Amino acid sequence: MAVRTQTASADNLAVEIPERRYRTLWGDVWLRFRRHKLALVGVFVLGLLVLGVLAGPLVYTVDPEYSFIVDDIDSINQPPSVQYRLGTDDLGRDTLARNLFGGRISLAVGVFAMFVSITFGTLVGVLSGFFRRLDNPLMRFTDLMLALPSLPLLLVIIMLFRDSLKALLGPELGIFLLVVLVIGILGWMPTARVVRGSVLSIKEKEFVEAAVSVGTREPVILWQHILPNVLSPIIVSATLGVAAAILTESALSFLGLGFPSNVPTWGRLLFENKDFITQNPWLVIWPGMFISLTILSINFIGDGLRDALDPRQRR
Repeated sequence: MAVRTQTASADNLAVEIPERRYRTLWGDVWLRFRRHKLALVGVFVLGLLVLGVLAGPLVYTVDPEYSFIVDDIDSINQPPSVQYRLGTDDLGRDTLARNLFGGRISLAVGVFAMFVSITFGTLVGVLSGFFRRLDNPLMRFTDLMLALPSLPLLLVIIMLFRDSLKALLGPELGIFLLVVLVIGILGWMPTARVVRGSVLSIKEKEFVEAAVSVGTREPVILWQHILPNVLSPIIVSATLGVAAAILTESALSFLGLGFPSNVPTWGRLLFENKDFITQNPWLVIWPGMFISLTILSINFIGDGLRDALDPRQRR
């Protein structure tokens, strides 16, 4: 009788124990990212901005270069109203249409420049951290690039090659490629240093030593064992690199060395309308606000990813 009671209690205990769910690394990353409220706000705001600049011109079909002076002579420097959603500029052009069109170019510059800098920085960091003979020359080259003043160097390179690329590829594509390549090539150094530090730590782990001991080739070790484990700092650097590229492009356009006047980026709109800030401040407020919201959102997302990808916070 006692044996039956003990067996029944053991069965009840087995039923009461909940089944432990299988947890993946990226599942834990998503759970930790959701707890970062500012990161979620950044995702929401950035999603609205991206959706607005991509789908907005399809809904709001006003030509950004069309001047309403043809229809109404009083359409110059109009404040936001029902007819003109965000107002008009000194030539009677719709401010909302120009900001939507300019946002596409600013975000595209940020994304493509980030890909250039992340690719080059990851390559230098992985090679420097994994191959001891390449560590010293690559890091000294990185230190040399970090010592160069970025903005004056950007201005000199763009002034030297702007006209030749305009003649070769056209004013829009030539300037776009020049700005993307210059910003990307001059922004890879922080990523390279972070990736190098991660590679130096990971290549001393037991699974890498086991792969070396069984005769795995170095390219396979880099591709299958090293690179997947340094994705965390690369992803964080990528988010912050987009914000830095957008800000740099805005600075170049504000100085008049970015895209031509018929290609309205957010920085170009600030440059063109800075003289009308007392007469019509909305012309400067809107592009400045869009730049600020984009950079803040990306920085919040980067902070959330940095905390979510930190293995020390995984329980």
